[in-house]
Amino acid sequence: MTSVPPRWQMLILSFPGGRNTSRVRLWRALKALGAGTLRDGVYVLPERADLHEALGGLAEDIRAAGGQAHHLVFAVPSDEDDRYKKLFDRTEEYRAVTEAATALCGRIDDLPEPELLKQLRQIRRDADHLHRIDYFPGPERDAMSEQLAALEGAVQGRLSPDEPSQAPEQAIARLNVREYRNRTWATRASLWVDRVASAWLIRRFIDPEARFLWLARPADCPADALGFDFDGAAFTHVGDRVTFQVLTAAFSLEDDPGLVRLGELVRFLDIGGAPIAEAAGFEAVLTGAKQRCPDDDALLDAASPVLDDMHRSFSPTQERNP
Repeated sequence: MTSVPPRWQMLILSFPGGRNTSRVRLWRALKALGAGTLRDGVYVLPERADLHEALGGLAEDIRAAGGQAHHLVFAVPSDEDDRYKKLFDRTEEYRAVTEAATALCGRIDDLPEPELLKQLRQIRRDADHLHRIDYFPGPERDAMSEQLAALEGAVQGRLSPDEPSQAPEQAIARLNVREYRNRTWATRASLWVDRVASAWLIRRFIDPEARFLWLARPADCPADALGFDFDGAAFTHVGDRVTFQVLTAAFSLEDDPGLVRLGELVRFLDIGGAPIAEAAGFEAVLTGAKQRCPDDDALLDAASPVLDDMHRSFSPTQERNP
């Protein structure tokens, strides 16, 4: 059986003089795609449906801006394929992100919380971008991922020292929401993503009259309170699900696509997972609110309208319109 030659695509372009704005815009777009440079004005990418559409769109934009562009698909013999793959060597980029994560690990205790989170967000963005444009992953990718996981664990250890451990996967009991009304709920003080989102979920969908206690230590949880998001709590992490997702499952709210999407966002920010485009924005808003609010009650009040709007945004159109 004859093997199919590797297929690539090429963009050949030129701009007349005086089109610097268009050049800069094009360069940024090509960088965002991770295109390889064969020579000045000649860029290549693997032939893939989404990349083909993106590069074809750039060719149209160039022509609309008064330039010339040729978008070609070509095949190369297998023994020449490595020549093109070398244009996509991300070793130095991975090394830079890994070194930045290592350096930040060494400064965790020295930086104020807002600056620590700001630098962590930037490293995450750089890592996510590399994941998107790394078409031929190598060992450097695994090394970066390991260092980033270590960094996130260390940051979590400083900001949330009593973060719940990852409990074994198990069935989540289905509960009658009527039996959980007008109750006292308790979680660790200094709210962050999972706890603030879980408190919003409780008040919005489970117990509208909920009273909240913010605990200095999980051991301070009263016997008659419903604890959440700490080891030994009534509701906490199960398997790879964070507390928000466990609450959603326990009270049969998984038919709500907006809550499911929010759960994925919370999980990504809390323990990692598939990147969610809106996650960085929510984390930035929450960081600003935390700096402004005098206590956790005020933080929950400030975050709740944001979560309301995100829930609407993540819900089908017919559910958003009254």
